Amino acid sequence: VQLQACGGGLVQAGGSLRLSCAASGLTFSSSGAMGWFRQAPGKEREFVAAFRWNNRRSYYADSVKGRFTISKDNAKNTVYLQMNSLKPEDTAVYYCAAGRGTILSMTREVEGYNYWGQGTQVTVSS
Repeated sequence: VQLQACGGGLVQAGGSLRLSCAASGLTFSSSGAMGWFRQAPGKEREFVAAFRWNNRRSYYADSVKGRFTISKDNAKNTVYLQMNSLKPEDTAVYYCAAGRGTILSMTREVEGYNYWGQGTQVTVSS
């Protein structure tokens, strides 16, 4: 299984970026959940957003709710993270992740996911 994340870059505060995560060796619809996490320098990896296939619901961290949107393209086996109204505190390396059989209580947890992409840097300047 490989997850390839891309779309990061440098953007000014208030701007937008769209991250993509393409999967190979795994069909998204067969996974329990697809998620995005981020890790800033000196900090632990934290949950950003996820989509669960069994209930077809999206989940967001409070810090990004209303600004970020997770979406999917089943035909392309790709998950997206649309990030709007970006803030300097959104600066981090963003990782996509896939979990087989991720239970609901683990949707927001790093340990709930089996596969990880390589990460893409997002830098938001003030």
